[in-house]
Amino acid sequence: MKLGVNSVLFGGHDIGTACRHIGWAGYDAVEISALDGVGAFGDPLGEHLHLADWRKDVASIRSACEESGLTMTAMEVGPLDEERTRRAFDAAAELEIPVINIGPSGKNDKPGDLESCIERLAALSAEAKTYGVCLCVKAHIGTSIFDTATTLRAMAAIESEAFGIDMDPSHIFRGGEEPQDALRKVIGRVRHVHIRDSGPGPAPGTAEEQTCGRGDIDLAGYCRVLTESGYTGPVNLEIIGASQYEPARSVAIAAESRGYLRAVLL
Repeated sequence: MKLGVNSVLFGGHDIGTACRHIGWAGYDAVEISALDGVGAFGDPLGEHLHLADWRKDVASIRSACEESGLTMTAMEVGPLDEERTRRAFDAAAELEIPVINIGPSGKNDKPGDLESCIERLAALSAEAKTYGVCLCVKAHIGTSIFDTATTLRAMAAIESEAFGIDMDPSHIFRGGEEPQDALRKVIGRVRHVHIRDSGPGPAPGTAEEQTCGRGDIDLAGYCRVLTESGYTGPVNLEIIGASQYEPARSVAIAAESRGYLRAVLL
């Protein structure tokens, strides 16, 4: 497994600062944040790749990753949006990023939203294949794909090899499921893992509370399932709510999480 950090942890700083600190914390990889808008904590998420005009960011991203010795294993785009996702495909092909992570559309209590989301994902996955990238979606609280059952429905409906699951234990946990049990049911299509700890919800807690090992999730058991299943894809630490942090505060979170993950993934 290639262990990395989503650059959103350093969302208040440029990509060079993000990559340097991720490398100093001992990671081998980075997930490039293309998230726009604000997060659950009302703070800017940190858009290191601006999809509206992504070509202007290519040189700085490449340079930052090369100088820090980091491999780009994924890009996070945010909620399902066809125009932004297609731009992400172009950018990923240029930067040689193999995985695009997006969130589902719709609401979990609105009839027809799940079917519409699956239809849109299927169409985008067909396009992703032409770019040689994998489009991944994760169960996200409040959306049309919000638990294991709805994830399995998407898996059954979309056969494309360019479609995969981004398995995030925090959303599954806050939805009332046991993440390691859920992982066993979907592992065959998991192509990316977003990892962080969490409190009981509805939000995951402060950035410190999302640090691996500090929350309520049995991440050791979750990682055991990953290892036993032979998963070899990207695992990226995704911690939100830190865009106002100084780099030293964010790198402490990254380093503590790496120590925990290295211990339980061996």
